[in-house]
Amino acid sequence: MTIDVNTVPLDPEAMLTGLKRWVELESPTYDKPSVDRMTAMAAEDMEAMGFNVEVIPGPEGLGDCAKASFPHPKAGEPGVLIMGHLDTVHPLGTLEKLPFRREGNICWGPGICDMKGGNYAAISAIKALAEMGVETPLPVHVLLTSDEEIGTPGTRALIEAEAAKHKYILVPEPAWGRNTVVTGRYAIARYHLTAMGRPSHAGAALKAGQSAVKMMARQLLAIEDMTDDDCTFSVSVVHGGQWVNCVPTICRAECLSMAKRQKDLDRGTERILAFDKREADGTGFFVEKSVVRPVWEASAGTMDLFERAKRIAGTIGFPLANASEGGGSDGNFTGAMGLPTLDGLGVVGADVHTLNEHIEVDSLASRGRLIAGLLAELGA
Repeated sequence: MTIDVNTVPLDPEAMLTGLKRWVELESPTYDKPSVDRMTAMAAEDMEAMGFNVEVIPGPEGLGDCAKASFPHPKAGEPGVLIMGHLDTVHPLGTLEKLPFRREGNICWGPGICDMKGGNYAAISAIKALAEMGVETPLPVHVLLTSDEEIGTPGTRALIEAEAAKHKYILVPEPAWGRNTVVTGRYAIARYHLTAMGRPSHAGAALKAGQSAVKMMARQLLAIEDMTDDDCTFSVSVVHGGQWVNCVPTICRAECLSMAKRQKDLDRGTERILAFDKREADGTGFFVEKSVVRPVWEASAGTMDLFERAKRIAGTIGFPLANASEGGGSDGNFTGAMGLPTLDGLGVVGADVHTLNEHIEVDSLASRGRLIAGLLAELGA
């Protein structure tokens, strides 16, 4: 079914009022109670919009997830899955430095762009179609998860299992450009780094010890210097030592590696694992591979989704381009599964993961209408 998407009843002012509640409920990944409250709020709002909602207990130590479906005559058949995450990178208390505020068409707040704004626009689009009396050709489902910002270690299996039930996957992650969507993403791997030194009194017997912090500093520089055009390495989240008068025994860090092609990421994995050196006395430098996002290269099905979106965007009044992007998302998993996946459908904004994270308010409606247009015709 083709509809005039410009008539979809989405009011950015009303949408922003609803979104404000989501943004002001901070939900950093590692704070389970906060993420649970955010999931409960999203579930409550979706139920009020007419969705059937199931709250799914989160992975151990992580927040709950929500699975929702909109009533449909073909309920239970393969349809469209909209995927998003409710966790953010911003720690509790960020609202004091980055309060929800608006100036003209710009609105700030923690997680407003990545990706609470896109999630809210997507569910609002589904409700708006129902208000118009438009029945989507395929049933529409929503999956909101709790650990995307740390690489999806606990919910990947859930995502892949739910995605496998459907024909199309839409991901309202932020639009990385005003008129763009994402049709592929780079491969990403994370590593745990641990330097193990030898303790001693830093004042009385400095030379008897071996500093884990010093070891980490040297290896950190060597690892980051491996970055080239094909594969990057970035080390952060460094913790070492406890008392300044003790030579530090342990120093830990995390490394993020990203590559445009899977073979480049695999080559990078071989290079960083070569840093793993363990001595008989227990000292050394240990490298452990953590979560991985596979490379997602655009399939014919994904490009068909893009062409549909491009045509719909043109009727709304903006040209739409596509790109393969760095910065992983859960679309990596579904794209790598070969499922038609369109990512970056969310709101327009900038400076995500910073204290200047913001959106363009009118994009709540324009991006919502783009999603509505896709839902109205997919499967027809």
